[in-house]
Amino acid sequence: MSSLKLVMAYSRVLKTLKLKSHVIFIQRTFVLPRLLLSKRAEGKFVTFGRQSSSTPARAEKAEDSFFKWFLLLIPVTTFGLGTWQVKRRQRKMQLINELSRLTTAEPIPLPLDPNELKSLEYRRVRVRGEYDHAKELYILPRSPVDPEKEAREAGQLSSSGETGANVITPFHCTDLGVTILVNRGYVPRQKIRPETRMKGQVEGEVEVVGVVRLTESRKPFVPNNDVVKNHWHYRDLEAMGSVTGAEPVFIDADFQSTTPGGPIGGQTRITLRNEHMQYIATWYGLCAATSYMFYAKFIKKIKF
Repeated sequence: MSSLKLVMAYSRVLKTLKLKSHVIFIQRTFVLPRLLLSKRAEGKFVTFGRQSSSTPARAEKAEDSFFKWFLLLIPVTTFGLGTWQVKRRQRKMQLINELSRLTTAEPIPLPLDPNELKSLEYRRVRVRGEYDHAKELYILPRSPVDPEKEAREAGQLSSSGETGANVITPFHCTDLGVTILVNRGYVPRQKIRPETRMKGQVEGEVEVVGVVRLTESRKPFVPNNDVVKNHWHYRDLEAMGSVTGAEPVFIDADFQSTTPGGPIGGQTRITLRNEHMQYIATWYGLCAATSYMFYAKFIKKIKF
């Protein structure tokens, strides 16, 4: 009986110890985190909260650095493009001045050497002979060129709302013994047919001063020449020569060749685009604007 009591007492002690050990374990689980937090609060550990707050700061710093260099690249690039356009404009103005000089220079006799003619486009030449009005060709549609305005504006296009055609007439050169093609000039649409401008059909031997022009390729969206209808949209000297029996030599008659009731001469159009001043203003304007943004954002520290 005493032994039974001893066993029961021992079992109670074990249960008590077991419960106390659980309590100690549970208390340790709550105490240890507090100790860790208190130690972190004392500066012995870096807390998780501080690590998470530093990540956006680094990302924002990297973003500002990228934006800074990207913004600096824009004014540098646009300044270079603007300077490049200044140089291009200078070259274009030199070319326009050279073409203007050629079209107003003293005329020379027309050479028939094809190799020499290739280097004489826009050069003024002089020929003497007779027109063959029965084989006229028409380049259309065309708008009239004001010769004085053309010379004054040095190659810029000038056009009115009026359209018509340029009359191309075979011209037999009595001094050279060959037939060439002469652009006599512009006629309005209602005057394209020869019978509507008989007073302007020059007869007999005349002297013509004009500008040498070379053959040209068909540009995009320009229709093909229609030989059957006699509608020409660009200068194809080989085709025009085969139709009229002339040599593939072409000149634009000057304004002085104009006769009352006939085509208006001086229809040479120096088609050189000169829009570089607009590009210069655009690039330098962007350079100035982005330079100010860089200064305000990263030097003066103004927030946008």
